[in-house]
Amino acid sequence: MDYDLAVASDARIRFDIVGPPHGSTTLAWKLIVDDPVPDEEMTVRMRKRVNELINANLRFTSGQ
Repeated sequence: MDYDLAVASDARIRFDIVGPPHGSTTLAWKLIVDDPVPDEEMTVRMRKRVNELINANLRFTSGQ
C-alpha cells in the first residue's frame, strides 16, 4: 500500500507499507520535493526530522 502525505506546498512524504494483513510489516518512507531541490545540507536536515517524527511517534505509541 502507498500513502502520500503533504507536508508543505512543495514537499510530500510517500509511505510504503508492505506485509500481510496480520503479522510483521515493513514501513518505508520517501521524502519527495518539487524543483528546485534543496541543497544537501537541507535535505539531510529534512530527512532526519521526518525520521525522528515517524520513529519517535511509533516508539511512544508502543510504550517504549
